[in-house]
Amino acid sequence: MTSLREDLAPAPSAVPESRVRYKVVGMAVLLAMVTYLDRACISTLAPYIQKDLGLDKTQMGYVFSAFALAYAVFEIPTAWWADRMGTRKVLTRIVVWWSSFTVATAGVYSYASLLVTRFLFGMGEAGAWPSVARTFSRWIPRQERGTIQGVFFTGAHLAGGLTPVLVLLLLQWVHWRAIFVIFGLVGFVWAAAWYWWFRDDPAGHPEVSAAELERITAGRQADSGQHARWEYWRRLFGQRNMLLLCLMYFPNSYAFYFCITWLPTYLQEEHHFTSVWLGIFAGMPLVLSVLSDLFGGVTTDRVAARAGLWFGRCGVGALAYVLAGLAMFVAGVTAQPVLAAVLIALATAASMFTLGAAWGTCLDIGGSHAGVVSAAMNTSGQIGSILSPIIVAYFVGQRADWATPMYLMGGLFLFGAVCWVFIDPRRPVFE
Repeated sequence: MTSLREDLAPAPSAVPESRVRYKVVGMAVLLAMVTYLDRACISTLAPYIQKDLGLDKTQMGYVFSAFALAYAVFEIPTAWWADRMGTRKVLTRIVVWWSSFTVATAGVYSYASLLVTRFLFGMGEAGAWPSVARTFSRWIPRQERGTIQGVFFTGAHLAGGLTPVLVLLLLQWVHWRAIFVIFGLVGFVWAAAWYWWFRDDPAGHPEVSAAELERITAGRQADSGQHARWEYWRRLFGQRNMLLLCLMYFPNSYAFYFCITWLPTYLQEEHHFTSVWLGIFAGMPLVLSVLSDLFGGVTTDRVAARAGLWFGRCGVGALAYVLAGLAMFVAGVTAQPVLAAVLIALATAASMFTLGAAWGTCLDIGGSHAGVVSAAMNTSGQIGSILSPIIVAYFVGQRADWATPMYLMGGLFLFGAVCWVFIDPRRPVFE
């Protein structure tokens, strides 16, 4: 005999499945947007900073690279920490740190102070995206990961694409130093909300239903356990998959960092864009990348479901890289300003089409070590980010040559396409 309460209780199938994982994705997207708001504003403000501090192009190139250097050095250690400590605490620390140094950029008074501040900014932001990848590896079902990575990068590039226009509008009312303060304060709000609401494991979140937890954990790669320190790093860096993944990602970050550092200057000096048109074409690569990120993420998951994981990840990545490389070569040849600007934007969007596949592959082969695996790939990208501003500054400052950097980016994309062909997303790093 059952009680009245038991008779009135809904059948298990009638209980709706929660969707807390999508709230986690929403928080991650907001993080991505704040990241690029803070990261991209300095390229638009570069002419004003150079004028006030008396910097030349070479010095500004080193300022851009100081961030990337610190980011690269501290990326893997921070991700290793996140894999062990959880991303609730680690991401909170990361955002508070980088927001503090975004605000501190407003107080720089010399070349040396700007170098140090941007280096510390990069140190603080290091590990942010691998920590997000780690979060997704615990919260997102395997069949949704490419799409979710695409959604994540959509938020980042939407913010990055709108940042030049927003900065130029704000400059009509406030000094460039005030812009760093305004943008930096946004991160503190996000950090407080994240620490209060997020949980490292969905099983520990009170809003997650049993049905959603079952969906999240179904097919999730088992924890490979802990390894001796030497064995751990040997497995990470000794596998062919990791080497190819890192080489593949180098051109992606190299070209992208050109867009968020020297592209506004290129458009001004080489093609004489000014005012609103400058803001539009400087932001176009990231604006187009918004759609590219989203459709790239959906495409990699759908192709993987129909044709297998290799075609879904590597086939999609290789084809997009070939298109990006060809577009960059033509951009270096053409003398038509609008065509050159559009081709650079299309090349960037094509490379961003691969992000769902690239970061999805990190989750596929990383499992419970997805943070460190994605950090290793992203560190390779940051080496490209370090070199890109310096190499461009050399060709432009010493030779007044904007074409060679375009050819170099095109060649790197074609090299990356070859790397994609030999990656195997079905083979975990820690088997």
